[in-house]
Amino acid sequence: MPGSDPKPIVVIGLLGTTLDTGKGPKRWERWRPTVSMCQHEDLIVDRLELIHDRRSNSLANQVIEDIGSVSPETRVVQHTISMRDPWDFDEVFATLHDFARAYPFDTEREEYLIHITTGTHVVQICNFLLTESGYFPARLIQTSPPRGAKDGPGLRRIIDLDLSKYDQLASRFQREHDDAVASLKDGIETRNAKFNRLIERVEHVAIRTSDPILLTGPTGAGKSKLAGRIFELRQQRRLVEGSFVVVNCATLRGDSAMSTLFGHKKGAFTGAASDRAGLLRQADGGLLFLDEIGELGLDEQAMLLRAIEDQRFMPLGADTDVQSAFQLIAGTNRDLRECVRDGTFREDLLARINLWSFELPALRDRIEDIEPNIDFELDRFTRDRGHMVRFNTEAREAFLAFASAPTSRWSGNFRDLNAALTRMATLAPGGRITIEVVEEERRRLEYSWEVGGASGHPILSRAMDPSKVESLDLFDRMQLESVLRVCEGCDSLSQAGRKLFAASRSKRSSTNDSDRIRKYLGKFGLSWDSIYP
Repeated sequence: MPGSDPKPIVVIGLLGTTLDTGKGPKRWERWRPTVSMCQHEDLIVDRLELIHDRRSNSLANQVIEDIGSVSPETRVVQHTISMRDPWDFDEVFATLHDFARAYPFDTEREEYLIHITTGTHVVQICNFLLTESGYFPARLIQTSPPRGAKDGPGLRRIIDLDLSKYDQLASRFQREHDDAVASLKDGIETRNAKFNRLIERVEHVAIRTSDPILLTGPTGAGKSKLAGRIFELRQQRRLVEGSFVVVNCATLRGDSAMSTLFGHKKGAFTGAASDRAGLLRQADGGLLFLDEIGELGLDEQAMLLRAIEDQRFMPLGADTDVQSAFQLIAGTNRDLRECVRDGTFREDLLARINLWSFELPALRDRIEDIEPNIDFELDRFTRDRGHMVRFNTEAREAFLAFASAPTSRWSGNFRDLNAALTRMATLAPGGRITIEVVEEERRRLEYSWEVGGASGHPILSRAMDPSKVESLDLFDRMQLESVLRVCEGCDSLSQAGRKLFAASRSKRSSTNDSDRIRKYLGKFGLSWDSIYP
């Protein structure tokens, strides 16, 4: 109530068996924390609950006598406890916990302070934990010696563990959190609520655990960029000391895959003229990003699983294993659960890397983020090229309308968008992107999406000459692309046939599915061996 008397102050503290000692008149020349705490004119201690063991009775009596001479209004209550080893955490915590539970706290009538200057470091930590958890319904008081001989009883500071009362601390934590989230988004003020929630969760996980992280989503959704940002965030927080190592698993084949990832000894295979450490060793203490992890062979998957679980693996041709402590981030545009069902991905490996899984949405699912990405890419173009490029008003509205339209496929996702902006900025007359430049880019994008060139249908471009792709009807292009996508995930013609013709197999007396696929590919001048050697 306003105008009511302040509550009596009760301090609970342990006797300092080293700091509180002193004999004869010279003891007053020493700074003794328990005595000095009662000498502050602006802090009247009404009662001191002094905790000590039986061996310190003599020192406790001397301290009580000295407190009586400097602060006669302070009543000292002794509590004798048994603590055999003040450095044993379990014993100290249990002893102080029992004291806290038995003490008759009356927070309505009294204010409590826990003195954390005396006692071993273990005692101080336990007092902090018991106060922070509410067993001691109190604030902390910390004392320190005076800077000079004439500076009185020294310094004291009262610490309230309710951090919500510290606006400055709260705003600092929020600012650091916001900076981390902005860093993960490359500084882009994204507007898509689902994506922003995803990044918030990624930030929370990235700074609290070194468990594997799985990033899924279509090609061009930003998995590689996000993995790099996670590494930078962990590096800023000093959570990693090693390097950021990136591997595109789609480029690894055969012995080369094993050697690239796990290293080899000289002479392990033909051409192994010297030892090779391997990328997993290179990532020791850092972060390993395995992009397109679904493309790894089963043998490599087995070795990777052991490397994740045991932080050890066996290089090719080695007699002993080696160690590498790395955090794994895996990326894929495949449905790894379907790959497990197909037998092309190990179920135990998926279970190990799927603890934290984040699916990055396609650009068409983040239409509201197109505009901030446009501004970001133009700013980056300006920094890189040294001259400013901007849309005029008409051109900006036209490009935003086209980019946001349901008919815009954005099959390459942000790679398509970034490439389009780079082309328009490069062609912009006088640094202004005009409606004519926008129309030219619109036609280019629509054509690439329609004919399925390298941007729209990369799987076709890998199998046949782009000029042949353009000569196909749209129907044939889309059907052939679907067939090749299934074949790409299979180890043989027969496996691809079983998957492609699963529904009709039971209705046919003859099931030579391999021959059906062989003849189908032959219509386009393709063969299994030429595509998948």
